[in-house]
Amino acid sequence: MSLAGEVLIDPLEARAPVGGGQRRRGVGRRLTLRLGARARRQQSDQRESEASASCVGAAKIHVCTMPSKSTVRKAKHDMAVGKRPSTAAGEFVREEIEHIRQGKHGARSSKQAIAIGLSEARRAGVPLKPPAPGRTSSRTRRSATLAYEEGQGRRKPRAPSGRRGRATERALRREGQTAASSRSLAAQAQDAASRRSGASRSAAAKRAAATKGARGRSMAAKRAAATRKRNRG
Repeated sequence: MSLAGEVLIDPLEARAPVGGGQRRRGVGRRLTLRLGARARRQQSDQRESEASASCVGAAKIHVCTMPSKSTVRKAKHDMAVGKRPSTAAGEFVREEIEHIRQGKHGARSSKQAIAIGLSEARRAGVPLKPPAPGRTSSRTRRSATLAYEEGQGRRKPRAPSGRRGRATERALRREGQTAASSRSLAAQAQDAASRRSGASRSAAAKRAAATKGARGRSMAAKRAAATRKRNRG
């Protein structure tokens, strides 16, 4: 229970008769100020510890940073309008790409940068299921499963470790920023698309067109036309 702001009575002052001396009342006031300051320090320490505990690092490749409020808001909007979890998770991937471009940390490859964003999304509560068996390594699938279960409240998050977080951050800071370049991201997108069938790509495009709406499709077409014109020049 917090002691800040409460009126505390000194035992000596409580036993004093009405109209007692100024000395005892002065002792009570000093005791109240000391206890109030101590309580405020305790509250400040507790808030700092809660803030540090809320930043839980993902296994191996995650920098211990909370996603921005705007990213969480965009992801919630995507889910609210009926878009798929992969679209909502893309907001977290976009934020990680921007972090790399700004020099906050690096990544060994575009695939690792995307994995960081997907792990952030799963831990933030985006219902993006782990990859199916056989589509990736067992280690990656296990990491994605743990992040998914933590985000859905099925597993208690691992206690944060300052040493592990600092080691992970130092490792990523040693990596370069080429993973966030347009050329690297385009190569990663082409490689991922080549592993999907034509029917799968067509179904994904139809789902995206259905959730955009007429206005969204018009804006996307204008952006695409502007990009084509810029690349030709």
